[in-house]
Amino acid sequence: MSSDNPQITPRTLRTTITAGATVVIALWAAQAHPSARPDALFATGAHLTGLLAGYGILVMLFLMARVPAVEHGIGADRLARHHARGGRHVLTLCAAHVVLALCGYAVHTGTDLVTAVTDLLGYPALAAAAAGTALLGAVGVSSARAVRRRVGHGTWRGLHLLTYLGAALAFAHQLSGPDVAGGPLSLGLWCLLHATVAVLLVWYRVVVPVRQALRHDLRVVDVRVEGPGVVSVLMRGRDLARLRAEPGQFFRWRFLHRRLWRTALPFSLSAPVDGDHVRITVKAVGDHTRRVRRLRPGVRVAATGPFGALTAHRRTRRKVLLLAGGVGITPLRALFETLPGAPGDLTLLYRANNAEQLVLREELETIARTRQAGLHYLLGPSDASFDPLAPQALRNLVPGLAEHDVYLCGPPGMTAAATTALVRAGVAEERIHAESFTY
Repeated sequence: MSSDNPQITPRTLRTTITAGATVVIALWAAQAHPSARPDALFATGAHLTGLLAGYGILVMLFLMARVPAVEHGIGADRLARHHARGGRHVLTLCAAHVVLALCGYAVHTGTDLVTAVTDLLGYPALAAAAAGTALLGAVGVSSARAVRRRVGHGTWRGLHLLTYLGAALAFAHQLSGPDVAGGPLSLGLWCLLHATVAVLLVWYRVVVPVRQALRHDLRVVDVRVEGPGVVSVLMRGRDLARLRAEPGQFFRWRFLHRRLWRTALPFSLSAPVDGDHVRITVKAVGDHTRRVRRLRPGVRVAATGPFGALTAHRRTRRKVLLLAGGVGITPLRALFETLPGAPGDLTLLYRANNAEQLVLREELETIARTRQAGLHYLLGPSDASFDPLAPQALRNLVPGLAEHDVYLCGPPGMTAAATTALVRAGVAEERIHAESFTY
C-alpha cells in the first residue's frame, strides 16, 4: 500500500542524524590542536562534547517539530521515545562539557573548581550557557518516570517550553566559542541549521494549527457516552477532505473552552472522516480528559495533524490482524471499517478486563457482519491464570497468524506483552505495526 503523504523512513532519519554528527566531529577535528598538556586535553574534550550537545539539542527540537513527513514515516510514539532517549544523551553531553571545561580552566589557571566556576560565570556568554544548561536539566528531571507520574500534564508541558529558552541560551554561548565562530563556513552552517529548525518549529507548531483552525472551523456537535469514563465527541467543520486524514491517525485537539484551551490533547480518529463530520473517542484518565465529557455543542476546536504511522500504507500482507487493548480500539475501529479485504481477510481481537469496558461494541459487530470479518473479545483481568495473549492462544484464534500483518494499539504494558507473544507465535517483528496508547 502507498500513501499520498511524503514520508521519511526510520533508516533515512538515522542516516541523516548520523551524517550530521559526523560533520560536527569533522568540524571539531579540523580545528583541534593536538597537545599532551592536561589543560589542552580537557579543553579539546570540552569543545567536542559542547558541539555534540548543541547538535543534539537541534535534533531533539527537530524530532518534536511535528513535521508531517517525519511523523507519518516514523510514528509519533516512536518519535517520542527517540526524543526521550536522545534527551538523556544530550544532558550527558552537557554535563561532560561543563565538567571538562571547568577542569581545563582550573588546570590552566592553577585554581580549584569552585574558583573556576566563580570566574567563568563572570563572562556573560558562559553565564547564559549555565542558565540554559540548568533549564534543560530541569526539563530532563521533570521527564524522569518517577517525577513524571507526580507532575500534572499541564505543568509538565509548561516545563517543556523551557527547552526553547534553554536552546536559545546555549546557541548564544556556541556563537562565542572557537569551534563555531572560528570561521565563516562553520558559523554560517551552524546559524543555517538553527534557523531551519526554528522555522520548522514556528511553522508546524504555530502557523499550521492557526491556519487549520480558521480554514476548517471545527465545532463540537455532540458528546455521547460510550461506556464507563468513555465518551465520543462528534465535530462538524468545513472542507475536511483537505485534512487528508487517514484511518489510524490522530490529531492534537485544542478545545477552545476556558479550562481546556491551554493544552492540545492527542486523540485518534475513532471513525473515518465522513463529509463534514469527524469523531474521536476519549477515555477519562486525567483532569483534561475528564473535562472533555462536559463539552457542549458549539465549542470551537483547533485540530493539528494528522499524525501517526498506523495506517493502511504499512500493510504488506493480504491477511491482517487488528489487536486492540482498552481505548486503543479507537484507531483500529477506523481501520477495521476501511482496510481493503475480502471476507476472512480481517480479524479484530479486542482485549478488555470485562464486557463493560468494551467501547464501540455495536459498531464493531456491525462492521464484522457487513465485511464478514473475524471479531473476538479477549476478556478477563490481566492477572488471571489464563492469558488470552499467550502465543498458542493467539494461534488458535487466528489460523495462519504468522502470515498476517498485525496492527497493535493499547496501553504500553499490553502492547509490549502482545508484541513479545506475537513474535513467539511466529509473526516477523517488521510486520507488527504498533502504536502505544498513552496520555
